[in-house]
Amino acid sequence: MSLTLQTALQFGGLLGSQLGQLLLAIVAVGVVILVGRVVLKVAWRLVTIAAVVVGLVLLASLFLG
Repeated sequence: MSLTLQTALQFGGLLGSQLGQLLLAIVAVGVVILVGRVVLKVAWRLVTIAAVVVGLVLLASLFLG
């Protein structure tokens, strides 16, 4: 049996307990938060760029129109 499979089976036993499941849930929430932070960082940049572009178009339409 390979070392990786043995390690996975050992962790499977650890995750079978309530504390193991709690640890898994906390790690999963942490991963979701980290991914969410990256997505929100990109989203804020897109919203900021869109607001600047729309503001410039509005100003241009007021002065040129």
